[in-house]
Amino acid sequence: MISGQAKVGVLFVHSATQPPLGADTWVQSQIAGGLDKSRVDVHVACAFGPPDAPTPTFAVMRPITGIHLVPINLGRERSTFTRAARLRTVLAALPAVSSVVRLARYIRRHKIAVIHTTDRPRDAAAAVVLARLGRARCIIHAHVAFDAGWMSNMLQRAIRRADAVIAISEYVGSSVRAAGIDSSRVHVVANAIDTAAWTPQLGRDERRAEFGFMPDDTVILSVSRLFPAKGPGDLIRAFALVHEVRPDTRLVIVGREVEPGYAAQLKLLAVDLGVDESVVFAGQRGDVPSLMAAADIYAMPSQFEPFGLVYLEAMAMQLPIVALDNGGTPEVVEAGTVGLLSPAGDLRSLVDDMLTLIDDPMLRREMGRRGRELAETRFTVERLARGCEDVYRLLACVTHGRI
Repeated sequence: MISGQAKVGVLFVHSATQPPLGADTWVQSQIAGGLDKSRVDVHVACAFGPPDAPTPTFAVMRPITGIHLVPINLGRERSTFTRAARLRTVLAALPAVSSVVRLARYIRRHKIAVIHTTDRPRDAAAAVVLARLGRARCIIHAHVAFDAGWMSNMLQRAIRRADAVIAISEYVGSSVRAAGIDSSRVHVVANAIDTAAWTPQLGRDERRAEFGFMPDDTVILSVSRLFPAKGPGDLIRAFALVHEVRPDTRLVIVGREVEPGYAAQLKLLAVDLGVDESVVFAGQRGDVPSLMAAADIYAMPSQFEPFGLVYLEAMAMQLPIVALDNGGTPEVVEAGTVGLLSPAGDLRSLVDDMLTLIDDPMLRREMGRRGRELAETRFTVERLARGCEDVYRLLACVTHGRI
């Protein structure tokens, strides 16, 4: 511990019990693991689950050394909106009151100064209550832009009552400030990636052989949850125009559909445009690094992406990026350096960007090299953890009355 610098107690709160593991929780696990335990006393409250079927949060947090795991039970997540489901949810939530009380006592007993959670509505609301009961400060980590049009009232109230908001990008931070949150409470700390887990070219030959690609084929990859805002429809339309002049180009779309039937619509679109034999719908996969190794270009024309963690993953795999110049994307993808950004709604520019990279292998390699370099130097887990620690110390000073 640095001389004269007191250790700060921090409690992460994650009550989710069902898969999949969200990117928000994954980021929190990076922070918990990256924090210097000589300066920060790290506690994690999460649902454990049974020994033979641990919750995704417990499974990812358990291997982290130097942290204290404590159980929390806020009931089951509501997955449907039928009367019976609502009643089951209410009954299952009854243990939440005693769980919150026990956790508040834990916070006081361990002198925890800061509660840190994500913008999941239930966790955000619980963290605000726990901070008040435990005489601590509350941070809500905002992974999406503030939007009163779709955000639940519970989440909006929690964000307004939180002592601080950590935004994953300036784009997200600006939206929070625009909602009337005082700028002094909004802190931008960009997401990170552990590049050691991403090895360029590893698995390339195996994955290309799996899909039947030829050595000279140029492969464009897109990985995301499948819904319209991620831009898979526009990507297929652009690819169809690319394929007319570069028939040895292939497109691989990876991800699970969010809206039932949307994947079928995308497949029908590929058929209608005559490119169904050159588009692979791979579904949800657990081998994204090797899929990226098999690709030559990463493309995702997502509308107003809050940050775009998948862009960082592609950069770590030395893939040049094709994306849109909006949202938080330009904060991750440096236009002209690691990728090409086109205006939203400009399909012709999207096509031109794809063709530029397809026709210039040297540019692809140079952008890939710079992308990996940027991921290794600017978007490190150490920088993410230290940025959060700075916010913890600021709030801890307020909590203990030193400022």
